[in-house]
Amino acid sequence: MHALDVDWDHPVDPAPGPQLDHVRAYVTSAGTDGHLWHGVPTLLLTTVDRHTGRTTRTPLIYATDGDRHIVVAAGKGAAGHPAWYRNLTAHPEVRLQVGPATLKATARTGGPTDHEVYWEMMTALWPPYEDARTAARPREIPLVILEPLPDGAQ
Repeated sequence: MHALDVDWDHPVDPAPGPQLDHVRAYVTSAGTDGHLWHGVPTLLLTTVDRHTGRTTRTPLIYATDGDRHIVVAAGKGAAGHPAWYRNLTAHPEVRLQVGPATLKATARTGGPTDHEVYWEMMTALWPPYEDARTAARPREIPLVILEPLPDGAQ
């Protein structure tokens, strides 16, 4: 799928509930309401659905390392990876909204070294990730590195 074929401006949002409320607050306030959620920073990740080709938007807790954003595919400790993660492994070009800023990025799954570097940082930010890791076993919870594209600002 070519980037030109993707409608990044009209993503599908989560089903009704707290995630949808979070996304709507984030979008309607241009990131001023919703960027901090329960005291932690969140971004909106837009991926291309691997089956339909439509874009979907998900709120996620993040940390930064330089200009990179780090997110965790915890999926609340479910046995399988969350849909947004499976989408970006099929189509690694993504869009982010971080507060008021929007940017293009490429997603990659972090390797063992990334886990060593970032897992402790992410669990310090959001301790329930440890509970999710225990619940998900034997599934390994991926860390995702979101690297801005050279023309990253939209």
